[in-house]
Amino acid sequence: MNTDPGLRTIVRERHQLINIAYRLLGSLTEAEDVVQEACARWYALPAQQREAIESPGAWLTTVTGRICLDVLGSARARRERYVGEWVPEPLPDRSELDDPADRITLDESVSMAFLIVLESMTPAERVAFVLHDVFGYRFAEVAEIVGRTPAACRQLASSARRRVRTSPASTAPTAPHADVVSSFKRAWQAKDINALIGLLDPAATAIGDGGGLVPAAPRPIEGGERIARYLVELAARAPEQTFAERAVNGRPGLVTRYDGAIVMVAAFDIEGGLIKRIWAVRNPEKLRRWQA
Repeated sequence: MNTDPGLRTIVRERHQLINIAYRLLGSLTEAEDVVQEACARWYALPAQQREAIESPGAWLTTVTGRICLDVLGSARARRERYVGEWVPEPLPDRSELDDPADRITLDESVSMAFLIVLESMTPAERVAFVLHDVFGYRFAEVAEIVGRTPAACRQLASSARRRVRTSPASTAPTAPHADVVSSFKRAWQAKDINALIGLLDPAATAIGDGGGLVPAAPRPIEGGERIARYLVELAARAPEQTFAERAVNGRPGLVTRYDGAIVMVAAFDIEGGLIKRIWAVRNPEKLRRWQA
């Protein structure tokens, strides 16, 4: 029987580490890679050094946070080279993820709208805010990860909170959202442009992410009427595609299926009964978990 306390800690802590890393990176794939790297670094330590670490869980969290900080720093350069618009990797319902350790806790901090706000933060702001405000770590612990003083981390989190307060992200209950998404699905299926316009805020924005691998709008589409006309054209081009309501990052969303595979996952930001933002992910690399 394996009695390695480090292994028991890794098994116990993996779920928390994945949750932290996904919120920091907006990608479950990258989150898994980061946690795997943190675990590899643990086992790369000499046995005597591992045994001297009082809290393996805290050590793993610190290393995971530091790797995420490095990834966030390089992500900006990578996203400048990204073809088209970049949208966070959408999450299916928890029950659809094979590994229980990879099942992200679904709350407001993983809604697509909230993740988009996190994208506007500097890497240090994002790490300080997520660890302190979302997961409750003390600023002294955050400082160990960010490499700044606790006072500086407090300022980073404060700056991040201001971004959240001034963001247009919706915090409305999800129940009315489901009704709007259902009506949107019916209108899109029917190619009813007037019904779509009635469901979209006049100043709505739609963003498509194809990653350069599949066709997607290269730039955001602005205006409810323009979005409605674009959606009707898409439906006319692929009449065989089907639409289904599915939870996306814990909120009502839509998936479209074509030739047996899911080809798009759409998340919505809804306010006052109208759709203000649509994030449509078509990049197949971000849809692998949806194909089960």
